[in-house]
Amino acid sequence: MENTFLPLLVALAIILGMIVALEAGRRLGLRHRGRTGIPLEGLGALEGAVFGLLGLLLAFTFSEAAGRFNVRREQIVEEANTIGTAWLRLDLLPPDARPALRDAFRRYVDARIDVFRGFSRGTLGIPEGERAAAIQAEIWNAAVAACRVAPPPTAQLVLPSLNDMIDFAATRTERARMHPPAVIYVTLCVLAFASSLVAGYGMGDAKTRSWFHTIAFALILGLAVDVILDLEFPRVGFIRIDAYDRIMVELRQSMK
Repeated sequence: MENTFLPLLVALAIILGMIVALEAGRRLGLRHRGRTGIPLEGLGALEGAVFGLLGLLLAFTFSEAAGRFNVRREQIVEEANTIGTAWLRLDLLPPDARPALRDAFRRYVDARIDVFRGFSRGTLGIPEGERAAAIQAEIWNAAVAACRVAPPPTAQLVLPSLNDMIDFAATRTERARMHPPAVIYVTLCVLAFASSLVAGYGMGDAKTRSWFHTIAFALILGLAVDVILDLEFPRVGFIRIDAYDRIMVELRQSMK
């Protein structure tokens, strides 16, 4: 829970920046009106273009973040299933090889749980992933050695399930680290500030300042950005995927 407030802090920074940009735009509009005495006109097309581009980018980033969030939830279930299948097929190995392999499996599941807890701690699961990879190699070598003395069909059932378990672990870990390029979020912030500046400039014709509309506009957009960041980084923030880790925890508890 160390980084829970990080997306919220980013959203608050955007909200404050938008309020400043709105006020700056309004003062520029007032200065133009005071210098020329001509009402501000012809800004509708510009405002429409800027706000349209901002809305498009918001919709794109939200959709992509929500899609990745759902995929990450599904991958927890899929990895638990692949590990559970490989665990059950250990029963096909010679009895003397099973205890060591089962102990390695328990340590491996513990390590895989720690990998994704590392994302919450800010380590991206790198040291925990190295420990899990070392246990993977231990499991594979022990299984190959056991299959050499087991009946031929044993290797055809045990080794493919272990291979699937190892492959899916790598897939899930790397997908958890995959995010859109930073330039997309930078562009989103720039467009938010630009739209605020343009909107504030258009407010230069107003006789009085409306703080309600100014703050409401900034809050709504800031909330949207906060939700996008929470979905994109589900190990931090308030929208979390940690609850789905119980599937892996329950799998570990079933390994009596």
